[in-house]
Amino acid sequence: MAGGLLNVSWVLSLLCVLQMVETVSGARAPSAGAHISSQFPAAGVSQTSVVDCREVCGLNASDRCAFVRTNPDCRSDGGYLDYLEGIFCHFPARLLPLAITLYAFWLLYLFLILGVTAAKFFCPNLSAISTTLKLSHNVAGVTFLAFGNGAPDIFSALVAFSDPRTAGLAFGALFGAGVLVTTVVAGGIAILRPFTAASRPFLRDIIFYMAAVLLIFTALYCGRVTLAWALGYLGFYAFYVVTVVLCTWIYQRQRRRSLVCSMPATPEILSDSEEERMSSNTNSYDYGEEYRPLLLYPETTAQILVQALNPLDYRKWRTKPMYWRVLKVFKLPVEFLLLLTVPVMDPDKEDRNWKRPLNCLHLVISPLFLTLTLQSGAWASRRSCQVEAVERTSSLSRPSADGVYEIGGLFPVWAAVVIAGTALAAVTFFATSNSEPPRFHWLFAFLGFLTSALWINAAATEVVNILRSLGVVFRLSNTVLGLTLLAWGNSIGDVFSDFTLARQGYPRMAFSACFGGIIFNMLVGVGLGCLLQISRSHMEVKLEPDGLLVWILAGTLGLSLVCSLVLVPLQCFQLSRVYGCCLLLLYLTFLVVALLTEFGVIHLKTV
Repeated sequence: MAGGLLNVSWVLSLLCVLQMVETVSGARAPSAGAHISSQFPAAGVSQTSVVDCREVCGLNASDRCAFVRTNPDCRSDGGYLDYLEGIFCHFPARLLPLAITLYAFWLLYLFLILGVTAAKFFCPNLSAISTTLKLSHNVAGVTFLAFGNGAPDIFSALVAFSDPRTAGLAFGALFGAGVLVTTVVAGGIAILRPFTAASRPFLRDIIFYMAAVLLIFTALYCGRVTLAWALGYLGFYAFYVVTVVLCTWIYQRQRRRSLVCSMPATPEILSDSEEERMSSNTNSYDYGEEYRPLLLYPETTAQILVQALNPLDYRKWRTKPMYWRVLKVFKLPVEFLLLLTVPVMDPDKEDRNWKRPLNCLHLVISPLFLTLTLQSGAWASRRSCQVEAVERTSSLSRPSADGVYEIGGLFPVWAAVVIAGTALAAVTFFATSNSEPPRFHWLFAFLGFLTSALWINAAATEVVNILRSLGVVFRLSNTVLGLTLLAWGNSIGDVFSDFTLARQGYPRMAFSACFGGIIFNMLVGVGLGCLLQISRSHMEVKLEPDGLLVWILAGTLGLSLVCSLVLVPLQCFQLSRVYGCCLLLLYLTFLVVALLTEFGVIHLKTV
């Protein structure tokens, strides 16, 4: 895998160099770069002129660093690292392939961080919150759990919409993930395990998804998203949630009536969910019982803390294959930091995952992490563009010269958070026991939700910034980066989980998950992202589609949905391997057409 990435990086770097040579040799080097160099001299760049950052590859190697540092179009409004400056200022031109290779590995690791955080920390806390609020499974599935499954897509869209230059990345990722899920994932499920789809849920979800795509398509055609449109997207998803709840209630009511009217001697026909639940209960066995000691000794507080912070299960380590062990080695640092900063409440466990020493430590570390992240992370880095807002803030909390917020200009905010958290942790430690969780333990689920959300937001911010940097280097549009790398990275977890469900004999469940989650990602991702941007800028969001590519993307998604809406009922909702192969062929055709459009092979003729 590493060798493949290295080869791909060298090939892409060679393409960039060839583009540079072609640009420079077209009218001899001075003429190709003279226009840019006249606006951006090597000594310094005019702050008033703005040139597309992708022009940096057409400059001489000695001028690129000054261009990137002084061109406003090359600046990142969020994130912890400046990737463009790292490429063109800290790596020599001859080491460009090495820089791209390192960025490729870092991008893969960021996707790993997103997956681990969402699967092991964000989703469990959301499930605990829904259990605490006593929500039904259907309401929780289309609200909290949908948010948990689509967290990487949602946060990536929020970050992308915060900057008009990367709005195309959000549309490319959302549309690209939609095309990927409705073709590759749905087709793969049909190939792995042909099945009969549930008619009413399938028709309901696909019709709502087509309506959502039509609404987004209308916004792209108009070129803007107003406050009414943003609220309309969120309201349409709320209407979808109400529809799911009403359909479930009507179905359960009809089923109760049919059971009451049925004869006592008639055997009861179980639904698919009940059959799956019964089969899972009969086939399940708690192998952990075999490893429990015969004599139980009470664990000390130090032992509980060490075991709670240990992300490695030695029993699994001995039984798992080599590739799992290698991947686990890369996960260990991230999982340790997440265990240290994010509390997790598990209602399914007897002790609800109550670890007194670690949870008390969370009362100090989690608020501190929230404070430091909000001050110096992806959101606080925008303070350079908000000087006027800072001047209007109260004197109770002002940033110092080094960027640390202080209370009254004397005491830093993070120190006050540490003192308050330490006091609360001390009271909690002495007021609780190791064996029994306290009554207020459910509050840790909300604290874990906030902390894991910030982890995901920080990783998504870095993903968006690094993809934009790669687009600048290779002169690729944000849309093509969104529909390929960002969509693949955010959807890889859904692909593996749905394929695993299909192999285990639950293809209907996996197929339903294909459409339920992307409706949430599409409507809430665009609606909430535009709503936050409107609230910050107090003006409508301007959309600038990347030419023909966005329309091809939206058209392909609409075509895949129309084909499924027509072909699946014609087959009496029986999904065969032939249908799955047709969906895969549709995605390959779309990918080829999108790449040919990006590189100018397919284009519209201007009259």
